Amino acid sequence: MTEYPKLAEGQMAPDFTLLNHEGKPVSLSDYKGQKVIVYFYPAASTPGCTKEACDFNENLNPLASAGYTVIGISPDAPAKLAAFVEDQNLNFPLLSDPDKAVHQQYGAFGEKSLYGRTYVGVLRSTFALDENGKIELALYNVKATGHVTSLRKKLGI
Repeated sequence: MTEYPKLAEGQMAPDFTLLNHEGKPVSLSDYKGQKVIVYFYPAASTPGCTKEACDFNENLNPLASAGYTVIGISPDAPAKLAAFVEDQNLNFPLLSDPDKAVHQQYGAFGEKSLYGRTYVGVLRSTFALDENGKIELALYNVKATGHVTSLRKKLGI
């Protein structure tokens, strides 16, 4: 089993370019000069991922007031992401990483266990980046419920 290295506070976040829910390319470098929250989630339109996305959506104003833009990344195809954005009225970009290359760069893919069974999959993870793309906060294996509230506390928002 390949273990992907975890990122840590103080490291530069790896740049990436992925298609968004509209099929347009979006790069992390497009956000240079802005603070960004990048979060990785397993699958659009599943209960936990829907809860997490809606929590981020409900907290966009306080996060934006603190200077943060939110980006979600999953292995889903752009068409599935577009349906998710529409169904949940999400107001932030969702990006498609079908081969999970960006997940792996961020250490957001690897071994996990559920009900005693071990398997390889997306590790629900969140990164807060400063204006220069440096990681301020790297959170792995977060819970979908209550995560955004916890993140805001950690960021002092």
